[in-house]
Amino acid sequence: MSKERKVSTTRVIAADRQTLFDIVADPAMHPVIDGSGSVQALQDDQPDRLAQGTKFGMDMKMGAKYPITNTVVEFVEGERIAWRHMNGHRWRYEFEAVDGGTQVTESFDWSTAKAKRALEIAGFPKKNLKGMEATLVRLEEVATNGGV
Repeated sequence: MSKERKVSTTRVIAADRQTLFDIVADPAMHPVIDGSGSVQALQDDQPDRLAQGTKFGMDMKMGAKYPITNTVVEFVEGERIAWRHMNGHRWRYEFEAVDGGTQVTESFDWSTAKAKRALEIAGFPKKNLKGMEATLVRLEEVATNGGV
């Protein structure tokens, strides 16, 4: 039996699915909703909205500052969006309408990563889960209160 290489967190947010999806599909909002503190800024001359195959660059900081280019690899309008960078692991958001709002699930999926074991040894699944939990809180604050 193979080991699942994905961690996820889910939160029900009192906002409609499309509103939440639109926030995540806007790369300029990523530094605003990021709960890990690693997403610093959208690079210059980037798309206003993500779609299947879109490439977008972010300025990151995890100890040292560094740029990263992501590619959208999953896209279903209003339902699911995921992107990856050069190592191949994916950040995925899924949106499902439920009573009282939208169930949002964010996942860090390293099953497609080139350096799976290195991510595990460095503790990224556990660290990323904590950041994702904070991200969904920030997403809720933006969607329901207009800011964090």
